[in-house]
Amino acid sequence: MKNEENVSFAELGLSEKLLQAINMVGYEVPTPIQQKAIPLLLSGKDVIGQAQTGTGKTAAFVFPILERLALDLNETQALILTPTRELAIQVAEAVFTYSKNLGRVHALPIYGGDSIQKQLRRLKSGVHIVVGTPGRVMDHLRRGTLDFSSVKMVVLDEADEMLRMGFIEDVEWILSQATGAPQTALFSATMPTEIRRIANKYLRHPVTIEIEHKTRTVAATDQRYVNVSEKQKLDALTHIMETELEEGEATLIFTRTKIGAAELSEKLQARGYAAEAMHGDMDQSQRESVIRRLRGGQVEIVVATDVAARGLDVEHISHVINYDIPNDTESYVHRIGRTGRAGRAGKSILFVTPREVRMMKNIERYTGQKMNTMRVPTKADVAARRVELFKQRILKTVAEEELDLYLSLVEELAEESGHEMAEIAAAAALLARQDKPLEVVAVEPEPQNLMSAEEGMVRLFIDVGRSHGVRPNDIVGAIANEADIPGKSIGAIDIYDEFTFVDVPTQYKAQVLERMSHASIRSRATRVRLATTHDEAYPRAVKKIFGGDKKKPFEKKRFDKKPFEKKPFGKGGKKPFGGDGKKDYKG
Repeated sequence: MKNEENVSFAELGLSEKLLQAINMVGYEVPTPIQQKAIPLLLSGKDVIGQAQTGTGKTAAFVFPILERLALDLNETQALILTPTRELAIQVAEAVFTYSKNLGRVHALPIYGGDSIQKQLRRLKSGVHIVVGTPGRVMDHLRRGTLDFSSVKMVVLDEADEMLRMGFIEDVEWILSQATGAPQTALFSATMPTEIRRIANKYLRHPVTIEIEHKTRTVAATDQRYVNVSEKQKLDALTHIMETELEEGEATLIFTRTKIGAAELSEKLQARGYAAEAMHGDMDQSQRESVIRRLRGGQVEIVVATDVAARGLDVEHISHVINYDIPNDTESYVHRIGRTGRAGRAGKSILFVTPREVRMMKNIERYTGQKMNTMRVPTKADVAARRVELFKQRILKTVAEEELDLYLSLVEELAEESGHEMAEIAAAAALLARQDKPLEVVAVEPEPQNLMSAEEGMVRLFIDVGRSHGVRPNDIVGAIANEADIPGKSIGAIDIYDEFTFVDVPTQYKAQVLERMSHASIRSRATRVRLATTHDEAYPRAVKKIFGGDKKKPFEKKRFDKKPFEKKPFGKGGKKPFGGDGKKDYKG
């Protein structure tokens, strides 16, 4: 029997287009649940999958669903039930990501708290895959707005969680409405009696898959996590390495994809670190070369994917940093097992973005160990650490080196120049630190044109903002749901009091503008347009805050300290509140 670790996605029976999408997101090999479930679901069998959250089970059922879709049939062909709205959105985003090369796949997350009118419009226009919570799915079935007649597959995701939340009767009612005996898959971390009863009643001759916990966390590993946004990750990483690492120690940094490993290693090299990438596109001789250089001290940082790091055993790896949270909990255990070798205590740090808190909790449950939170070191922390290390180097040099020649040089310079010897020594220290100054200088960003977006993105203007209760997740949810694009593809979001700027990929521009034309956000009708300085329909607030000068682009300014414009109020220069019109109002 072939070793499970050597099985590829291509061997699971997936189409070339889907394999291309998998390669684009950088996945290298399938997880155990994917290896076992995908072939069974592709063959049409009902499946019971007992696996923890975070083992890669979403892809295990999404890939087979995508393979079996008839895109020319504009009807609902798959229903995925989830216990929470957050998981529904997450699964829907996975569908968007994996279906990029397949054509126009329409998926819709439906859940309570979201506008049902919006959902009604989307369902009426045709949706291939519905991902929803039990209560809202029941509502649509009773209204007749969700049709089961063309559904080929039903998936119950995290069934035991639905039982715990009191949804199990709703789930059973939904399953009873299915016509035509669709293929059914049930995934659950545990198998309580009630879940087993439902499986026996509604699944036909199911094949049971059980993924066991094979490994546990090394108890000697100090596990910490840090809350960061995607944009903060690189700076946070470099600050942590500067304050945490000792001379002669090596760091292993994990990214989720091979593309991410290559890009991060290049960014670290640009910042002066001896970093190398190690990923699945490298042959064995290339990987061995990186490991030799790591052992020899020529490389201090290896940025790797899970597959590439298999078998990596280097004693002086002091830190494992999870730059990207892993796709499954077992991968986390394998990752941090690379530190703390030879009886030494290891250290692991997990970067957690706001969307990944749930996955971190799953890791903690799986390992049975609580992670400690840590803060990102500040520029002052980094500067203090640099000073400390430099002092140590100087004192070590004083203790171990012959300095007579250099003492004579300093004395001569002091005598010839009239400067104090301490000043001469300080100048020598400055010259020695030119490559990495002791002080961490904050580089002030250049004024940014609010109308500009990152390469490959276009900036849009939305006429709702903070005063309307709008938050970033409201913007993401509205655009992803209305425009039918992946939420993860949405870029920077800048929310102000009365309006919002948001970046979307250029290829979705027309789609977003068209489908958001009648959208509402936080129950408020909105207008969405391209961000442009020449748009006369901008609200006055924009021109008031940003200057309103059409001859040059608007620039970001402080909102809390904006002075009033020095113009007379009203006719004849009269001021409100009893002004005499002779002086400008000062606020």
